[in-house]
Amino acid sequence: GIKVIFLFFSLSVFLSLQLFGTIVWILVASTQVPLPLLQGWVMFVAVTAWFLSIVFLCVFLFGYANRIAINWNQTDFLFHGATFVFYFGAFLLQAATTSLHYFPRKFNSTTQEKILSDHEYNISIAASV
Repeated sequence: GIKVIFLFFSLSVFLSLQLFGTIVWILVASTQVPLPLLQGWVMFVAVTAWFLSIVFLCVFLFGYANRIAINWNQTDFLFHGATFVFYFGAFLLQAATTSLHYFPRKFNSTTQEKILSDHEYNISIAASV
């Protein structure tokens, strides 16, 4: 009963982390990364959460959870709580990068080249969401 529901919930959360983490990874990587420090953290969070979710999923799928004597409910809660905090921080940084769309790339230049082109702006919005 309850173990099946917990396993189904965990599997659905893991798969959604994989899917959305991969999408963020692809979207941020497809831009020219005008602010490497901000978007570097976004990429780090997406790649790290993606990798750790795979590891965590393999622990459950291959039965290692039965061999390792820890409280898996608490571990699962802490993992997803930490992932939420890091993804929320990455969202804020990606949204901050997106909000700089209309600022010029070089302040002393006579050209009006924007930090993000219109196409990159749309990609950045999708990565933020």
